[in-house]
Amino acid sequence: MRIAETYSHLNGLEFLLVRKPLLWQEVESVIAAVDASVCKTKVSAEERTRGRLFYSPIGMNNTFKQLLRSRGWSESRVSYWVTRTEKLIRKTLTMSPQEQKAEIEAAGEKPIFSYNQTDFVKDRVAIEVQFGKYSFVAYDLFVKHLAFYVGDQIDVGIEILPMKALQVEMSSGVPYYEGEFYNVIRQGRGVPAVPLVMIGIEP
Repeated sequence: MRIAETYSHLNGLEFLLVRKPLLWQEVESVIAAVDASVCKTKVSAEERTRGRLFYSPIGMNNTFKQLLRSRGWSESRVSYWVTRTEKLIRKTLTMSPQEQKAEIEAAGEKPIFSYNQTDFVKDRVAIEVQFGKYSFVAYDLFVKHLAFYVGDQIDVGIEILPMKALQVEMSSGVPYYEGEFYNVIRQGRGVPAVPLVMIGIEP
């Protein structure tokens, strides 16, 4: 695979190039090591494309997982406590999980445990490889990466997506770089409030 496009949100790429150049080179090498042809195993069952071979999202995810795990990228979670009161949520947002729970209980509210999980984190950088449903990208960008950033677990989030040229050769419902790039730009320069690198890949 190769990187066709990148978008640096809030100087995410610049941060990596200056502060973590070896980590960025590692991301590039992982993408280059993915052999897309090996993942072209999904036989279409849809009427208009029946019998045609498509790239398997599961196969591509597994390949990325294997390559990233072998280089020390591991799963991580950010835990926190929520409640129904806006004022209390705002007050506890930047506290540690233990402090959040205690503060919510002290206010007479019921604390509800929650967490965000990401598959690949290394040296304060998180990667999401998204070949799932298009709705998952918004969750990655506006919830997962942001939660890890606010929780002081990462400095930058990376989102790897197929370009449209690759997406049309995959299962229906898979997101694509150009569409998600548009969605981020439409939100304005400071939203989401976390440095990101969006990467569009293709064979």
